[in-house]
Amino acid sequence: MLQALLAGVASIKAQQTRMNVIGNNLANVNTTAYKGSRVTFQDMIAQTIRGAARPTDKSGGTNPIQYGLGVLVGGTDVNNEQGSLNATNRPTDFAIQGNGFLLVSNGDSISYTRDGACDLDASGNLVHSATGQRVLGWMANTATGQIDTNQPIGPDSTLTIPIGARTAVQVTTDCTWAGNLDSRLTGALPAAAPPFVSGTPPTVNNSYLTANVRVYDQLGQQHDLTVGLVRIQIPAGGPTGAVACWEWAACGKGDLGVSGMATVTRSSGGLLYFDSNGQLITNTTPQTITVTPAAGGAPAFSIRMNFNSISQLAAESQFQASDQNGFPPGSLQGFSMGTDGVITGIYTNGLTRPLGQIATAIFPNANGLERIGNNLWRSTDNSGVPVVGTPKSGGRGAVNSGYLEQSNVDIGSEFTDLIVTQRGFQANTKVVTTVDEMLQELLNMKR
Repeated sequence: MLQALLAGVASIKAQQTRMNVIGNNLANVNTTAYKGSRVTFQDMIAQTIRGAARPTDKSGGTNPIQYGLGVLVGGTDVNNEQGSLNATNRPTDFAIQGNGFLLVSNGDSISYTRDGACDLDASGNLVHSATGQRVLGWMANTATGQIDTNQPIGPDSTLTIPIGARTAVQVTTDCTWAGNLDSRLTGALPAAAPPFVSGTPPTVNNSYLTANVRVYDQLGQQHDLTVGLVRIQIPAGGPTGAVACWEWAACGKGDLGVSGMATVTRSSGGLLYFDSNGQLITNTTPQTITVTPAAGGAPAFSIRMNFNSISQLAAESQFQASDQNGFPPGSLQGFSMGTDGVITGIYTNGLTRPLGQIATAIFPNANGLERIGNNLWRSTDNSGVPVVGTPKSGGRGAVNSGYLEQSNVDIGSEFTDLIVTQRGFQANTKVVTTVDEMLQELLNMKR
């Protein structure tokens, strides 16, 4: 009877443990990215009264006789299934859809979390709101915007987004031109166009066009340039299939006699050839100019002139700059994040540039992680070594900005387990009281 009493007591303790886990799950039903747990039981060691016997020629075998000694808590398993996503419309909130954990650091060690409720601190660092620990990743090169994700992630690999503090400038290196050059022009054409360095453009059968473009040097200073096109005779040695030729040139205000303004030199190219279909014949000679600022300390810079979007058709001529890749100085006013974790800065001058990229980690056995509170986990011997990389690569999930992952606790299942646990507890208390009554009757036999 004492064995039954002890078995009942052991089961009561096990049911209490299960009730604690259920209560904790229900308490965290609204905790961001919380992962529910469950308790599994296992039977306690059994006492063997008689061992098993094998069959003989004259009799059959017998099974062992064993008495179980109760129940033990076998373990607590974590349910790492995806929780639902809730829109917050905050750019510093991140939800991982799929496998993976964010990495956060207190400066000494790295912890892991699915809780993407983050914010910016006074220094512009991206931090985990609940703990203040800094989110880890790779910062972009401030000059080129390139992100080297091959660099190892350590406790000091923090991400900084200094709103309003960083100034970005981009020198013009490419300028694209578009339009049409009227193919219906007739009459005698010059063998070569006069140099485009004066304020009075030449007139050759109305085959002369000009357009203006604003470009920027390495310091963000603006320079207004004028580009002119004039139709000329096809020079000797022109490409096969050419039926028309136009010469282009560029100048700055300094070339027109305005003091303190930039001057322009045509570094290479200068001729545009068109075939009978009105399409530009690809020229292996680069079409480039060199702009020399007159003041401000900026060095001379080269610009590639792209005329591939210009045609020569029987239509009115039109010619304009469709794009140039330079920007004046601007400060960081906001940012956005892609599903690959790349943080893109948005500047007041219209420039967008990568600032960094969030790192995520996956584990061979995510159930082996250990909870340390504040929605954080740490690796253990059984979780395996974290495999750190970029989101959406190597089995890692996507990062969704403006969302938070919700708890994956199923209230219906938890209430069902609550009832089952309560009944199990009640049943085993009945075992204890029944054994107690039987022992009382045994003691009463002496009377």
